Amino acid sequence: MVTTQLPQTPGPDTLHEEAVEFPDNRLLIDLCGEYDRNLADIERSLGVQILRRGNQLVVMGEETPAKETVEVLRALYQRLESGRMVEPGDVDRELRMGSDSDEIGARDGDQLEMFKGGRVEIKTRKKLVEPRTEAQKAYVQSLFGNELAFGIGPAGTGKTYLAVAVGVSMFIEGHVDRIILSRPAVEAGEKLGYLPGDMKEKVDPYMQPLYDALNDFLPGKQLAKLIEEKRIEIAPLAFMRGRTLANAFVVLDEAQNATSMQMKMFLTRLGEGSRMVITGDRSQIDLPRGVTSGLHDAERLLGRIPGIAFNYFTSRDVVRHPLVAAIIEAYDKDAPTG
Repeated sequence: MVTTQLPQTPGPDTLHEEAVEFPDNRLLIDLCGEYDRNLADIERSLGVQILRRGNQLVVMGEETPAKETVEVLRALYQRLESGRMVEPGDVDRELRMGSDSDEIGARDGDQLEMFKGGRVEIKTRKKLVEPRTEAQKAYVQSLFGNELAFGIGPAGTGKTYLAVAVGVSMFIEGHVDRIILSRPAVEAGEKLGYLPGDMKEKVDPYMQPLYDALNDFLPGKQLAKLIEEKRIEIAPLAFMRGRTLANAFVVLDEAQNATSMQMKMFLTRLGEGSRMVITGDRSQIDLPRGVTSGLHDAERLLGRIPGIAFNYFTSRDVVRHPLVAAIIEAYDKDAPTG
């Protein structure tokens, strides 16, 4: 790749221009994306214009955004050169986190090694998962580095998705023998009444987001076999009572809907060789009025205990549709204070 700063005519409204040359035209096509979607996303985010001239991309805009655009384009092209794909999520990650040329401590070999400032990748059977914000990156590092970690923040910030990805990665590499995923079976503001079927059919609707995450990381037949063998368990929080969860990667999702007693019960299930992740959103408590959220109590009581990590997300870390972040911000501003 060759970057050329183009000559400009002096004037108050002069735009900074840089031309970046990409030698492999096939990779350049992938870089641009279908109907130049990737370029359009970069233009919209950084406020620049990108023109394609042969095997060059010409960036026009104010100097700082133009230079940032060049770095984003270079990083995405290098990704393609390494044999990986560039999808909209990869573009979003580069725009949020910027380019980092350091080596990835966990790309090859054991992912439990300390990360050394570079990108973080989580290996699963079906895909590589990469954090898309600095908070997500710190969260993943925390999950690998701590036996008990909390992820707290609004919907769409990847708390559960990344936790399940780390669990699958550790399971694949043999660091744990089982994955146990749990949620409180609390209805989100609606009374659904009695559900038909056996116990599994009754609770599965509450657990569906956990199945969805697992399906992203493991082939269907392998996942079904692991569930049949109980090496992967998905169960309501109430089913955890009386168990000791050893050599397992354990996730409690929607923890804001656990009562204080349920949270204490769950946290004390942690056994030898296990790791536990608690995720929740304090703005989506569905417990009856007057019932204290166990997540709130856990923050208050455990925040200063060494070895327990608390990781927080904001609307800036939302990685769903951009409107989701705007919706969360609007509701946060309207929330009563004090």
